[in-house]
Amino acid sequence: MQLLRSLLFAAIFYPATAAYVLAGLFASLFGRRATHAVVLNWVDFHHWLAEHLLGIRTHIEGTIPPGPHLIAVKHQAMFETIEMARIANLPVIVMKRELADIPLFGWLTRRYGVIPVERSAGAKALRAMVAEGRQAVATGRPVIIYPEGTRERPGETPPLRPGFAGLYRALGLPVVPIAVDSGRLWGRGLVKRSGTVTFKVAETIPAGLKRDEVEARVHAAINALELSPEAGAQLFGCGDDAL
Repeated sequence: MQLLRSLLFAAIFYPATAAYVLAGLFASLFGRRATHAVVLNWVDFHHWLAEHLLGIRTHIEGTIPPGPHLIAVKHQAMFETIEMARIANLPVIVMKRELADIPLFGWLTRRYGVIPVERSAGAKALRAMVAEGRQAVATGRPVIIYPEGTRERPGETPPLRPGFAGLYRALGLPVVPIAVDSGRLWGRGLVKRSGTVTFKVAETIPAGLKRDEVEARVHAAINALELSPEAGAQLFGCGDDAL
């Protein structure tokens, strides 16, 4: 049954996404607000499909405060990269450049508001990320970053990438850490499992802390929902093709 639901989800969501991209291109003629409306409608559509077709519900513990913040989110699946746009009140999103360079789709993401990062570019990428982050803060929007840099399997808790500390220091914003356990249900493979994905919003961390302290606090907070490595291996198997 889950395979059938997952196939149906893919058959609906990805063609619909192409249609939303075209609608977004048209909406861009009428200004950025119209573009935002199309993107947020696509996000709501994804949420509806996930809940009603895949049986994946969202549970949010805590509240994201209003105003500009640096929101640091655990990354286990595509699910939260879309869902956070719904939860976090029109955030600007730090994302890998490969996604922002996809024809048409990438153009729409830039129009919505993303900070594309070329992870192999080192200091140059950090300078570009900081410059675009400052522009985002000037608009009053929060900035989302996935500080571990890539999707991780349940139970994996790698150190934060250097870009997080650089952005934190440069923007001078408090941090809202969010733990996510989406990897239990939404792996890299086709089949998605039904259940509840929890977003646990931790206590806001003030600006201006030393790097070691802020990284330790953020790392602990975003991993608050992690399974043990043994539990993750039992759930997904030990192969590299599992999430």
